[in-house]
Amino acid sequence: MLVRLLYASRPATPINPSVVDSILEQSRLKNPPRGISGILCYGEDLFMQVLEGGRDEVCELYNTIAGDARHLNVRLLSYSEIPERRFGGWTMGQVNINRVNPSLLLKYAEKAVLNPFTCSGQASMALLEELIATASVLNRDC
Repeated sequence: MLVRLLYASRPATPINPSVVDSILEQSRLKNPPRGISGILCYGEDLFMQVLEGGRDEVCELYNTIAGDARHLNVRLLSYSEIPERRFGGWTMGQVNINRVNPSLLLKYAEKAVLNPFTCSGQASMALLEELIATASVLNRDC
């Protein structure tokens, strides 16, 4: 059974390119054998990530993330059984939210700032879907 999980967290230390590169490298190594795909959206002070795959594998990875000292305030935003993957093209795609047009953020939130802690999981997922449609997702699998 396939599931999709969306969560948000705050980084324990400031996000910099080496932190993001480390997360993506770890994802590229560990996710394919587990059958996990997804997308990582990050900004100056937040992570938002979608994980797709088998129920056990996704839940185990989420539990690992929730217990990881690099993450604070881990919040489950959405969890659902799915008939097919939406993010199957990436072991872990990435979006730097600081490079996204603010008007796109304003479409889904009260202010032109990504804050998944104050909007619905549905709105956060819709934003990610639009980021895919506008080719804002980078593929770092290669």
